[in-house]
Amino acid sequence: MTQKLIFFDIDGTLLDDAKRLPESTRQAIDDLQQAGHFVAIATGRAPFAFRTLMHELNINTYVSINGQYVVHNNEAIYKNPLQPNHLAALETYAAARQHPLVHLNHHDWYANTRNHPHVKEAIDSLKLDTAVKYHPEFYRDGEVYQTLLFCTEADEAEYNQTFNQFNFVRWHTYSVDVMPAGGSKAAGIHKLIKQLNIPESDVYAFGDGLNDIPMLQTVQNSIAMGNAKDVVKQAAGTVTRDVHDDGIWHGLRAAGLLT
Repeated sequence: MTQKLIFFDIDGTLLDDAKRLPESTRQAIDDLQQAGHFVAIATGRAPFAFRTLMHELNINTYVSINGQYVVHNNEAIYKNPLQPNHLAALETYAAARQHPLVHLNHHDWYANTRNHPHVKEAIDSLKLDTAVKYHPEFYRDGEVYQTLLFCTEADEAEYNQTFNQFNFVRWHTYSVDVMPAGGSKAAGIHKLIKQLNIPESDVYAFGDGLNDIPMLQTVQNSIAMGNAKDVVKQAAGTVTRDVHDDGIWHGLRAAGLLT
């Protein structure tokens, strides 16, 4: 079989709602690797937020932070940080509306406020063991690859209208990802495809979230999870079963990558 490159989102795709890895998914990933295929992660998470999963699945190639930090064989091949002057403008605008921000890079994340209930609820939903640190000036001191803005959906529209230098993608009732305009998992995937020199016809992607839509629209062989929202399913070439119902294994089998 021709060597393929298969990308997997994490939350709602590799991991279920309880952040557990189904045994069928673990076995499917191992089978792909044993067959000689490239298996990669494509996630909105930063690397520090999925290191345990990488080790568990023996994956060292990934498109992280929604495409802003791309790594192949543990070496960064692409970085796309947010501009400090753009972040300063966002800080001022959000502070006037009492909307907290969390800035992150590949190593850690830093909040500009303490103990905000919306930050706690959204971050707790990820079930990570890495606490958000308080460092309101971090965006001035180091590279920021993504910012989390904490506001309701009703408040999100004004940010889209005000800041054309950012892409805003909601991932939680109280939070949206903020990335550079034009940044996406799809853009990061193209960097990796070019690095590996793999034909686009041999690239596959699985996802379920709103931030997966550009990836699913771009990758020729795209599969949405059964638990994805309808708008995500419409962006994909095919739809597999729910993550709770061995969706990865069934999707790979339907794509002819597993027997």
